[in-house]
Amino acid sequence: MRTGVTRILLISGSTRAGSTNTAALRTVAGLALTGMRADLYGGLRDLPAFVPGDDPDDYPAVVDLRAELATADAVLICTPEYAGTLPGSLKNLLDWTVGTADLYEKPVAWLSVAQPGRGEGALDTLSTVLGYVGADVVERACLRVPVLGADVDENGLVADREFAPNASIALVELAAHLRRIGV
Repeated sequence: MRTGVTRILLISGSTRAGSTNTAALRTVAGLALTGMRADLYGGLRDLPAFVPGDDPDDYPAVVDLRAELATADAVLICTPEYAGTLPGSLKNLLDWTVGTADLYEKPVAWLSVAQPGRGEGALDTLSTVLGYVGADVVERACLRVPVLGADVDENGLVADREFAPNASIALVELAAHLRRIGV
C-alpha cells in the first residue's frame, strides 16, 4: 500500500478558453479532500495527432502526459460532446494511452456538466474507450452535475452553490474506491 497524498488527475476534454467543463474541474481541484491533491492537466492542445506505430517518447507532450498519468492514483474526466461524440482532442489523448497501457487498471471516473438530455454520445464513447483500454471505471464516482455558462464566475470557477457539494461526491467516491483497492 502506498502512503502519502492521493493524486487525482483532472482532464478536461475541451480546448475552449471559456469551457464550463474546464471551469468545473478547476472548481473540483479546490474541493480536494484532506490527503488528496487534484491537478488539472493542461497539455491537451499540445498533443500531436496520434499515429499508430509512432514512438510516444519522440513527443515531449506525450512524455509529459504519460508522466502525469503515471503519478496519478486516479483520473477524473469532464468532457463536452462534439458532433454526438467525444471531442477529437480528448479521443486523441486517449488514443495515446492504448499501446502504452497508461490507463490500464487505473481508477477513472467522469463528471458531466451537460444539461439533462445532452452529452450522452460523449459519455457512451468515453465508456467504450475506457473499457477498451482496461481502465477501472468507478461508476459511483461518475456523476452528472449540470453547469450553465452563466454559472462560471470571472475567476473561471463554478459559482453555483449546488455544484461544489454535488461535484465533491466524485472525489469522495474516488477516495473510497482507492482505499478499497489499497492505494
